[in-house]
Amino acid sequence: MKVLFSSILILVSLTCNAQEMTNDSLPYASIPEAFENYTSGTVVARMIDGLGFRYYWATHGITEDNLKYEPGNEGRTIDQTLDHIYGLSAVILNAAKKMPNDRTTQPVKLEGLERRQKTLENLKEASTLFASSTDLNEHHIIFETKNGTAQYPFWNGINGPIEDAIWHAGQIVVMRRSAGNPINPRVNVFLGKLNE
Repeated sequence: MKVLFSSILILVSLTCNAQEMTNDSLPYASIPEAFENYTSGTVVARMIDGLGFRYYWATHGITEDNLKYEPGNEGRTIDQTLDHIYGLSAVILNAAKKMPNDRTTQPVKLEGLERRQKTLENLKEASTLFASSTDLNEHHIIFETKNGTAQYPFWNGINGPIEDAIWHAGQIVVMRRSAGNPINPRVNVFLGKLNE
């Protein structure tokens, strides 16, 4: 009887986990289909899609205890790293929208699932906008501060917020593993989906 009950419990748990992974309405459980043509905009959009996929799985199933994990040596906690990636996603989106980043006020603090959802939505919207862009020279990185405005070409958007967010998504993967909650081993970043 104990074996039967344990088997049923395991089966229900696996079913719930599978439903959670497949019924998640957030973008980037898998990478969208590739664009038909290579343009500067579609290449940037695909880079953002790759970031979105990595971030999705780096944060999928993360626990409250994981958020407090810090690697030591005064490094950021997972929670602080997620805040940073959220901020980077806003910079990426503002470049896609051709809007400045207002640094004259404190940003709204998001936490938990809301922060994860907003980060993924920012990336998806940015990808969509960049995919239809015909001239990346129009997409500056602009910071408005109390001391004035600084503007950078989109080259800085590639090596800055996009690559930085990819870097930090990888850090989350490593910190989760160290905290005892590794990401799904079926994640295949090359194919942009879960392995069968």
